[in-house]
Amino acid sequence: MQTTVQKTKTSSPTLETIRMVEQTIRGAPNSLMKISELKRMLPRQVNHNTLKTILEYLEESGKIYASLKGIVWVENNSPKFKALLDKSWEYVSPGKLIPPSKRNV
Repeated sequence: MQTTVQKTKTSSPTLETIRMVEQTIRGAPNSLMKISELKRMLPRQVNHNTLKTILEYLEESGKIYASLKGIVWVENNSPKFKALLDKSWEYVSPGKLIPPSKRNV
């Protein structure tokens, strides 16, 4: 008996497509948007699975936060913000904080 294995076609998004999605989310007038809204805002159509792959990448890289309610741009490259984070204490658990000098950064 022969079994056949179906290969699912996976396509990697191009850098151009990733940048297009990034710019669309970053420049969105609403801070929170659904995937359907994002699809309508994109300058050109993007395959749903490709868009999901891009959104996973953006979330893993800390540029967006995605939840059931929608997608929001969270990346902050401000030097003032980074300096503030460098001086801040890290929350570990209730009653336990790590000072900046003891963190593994």
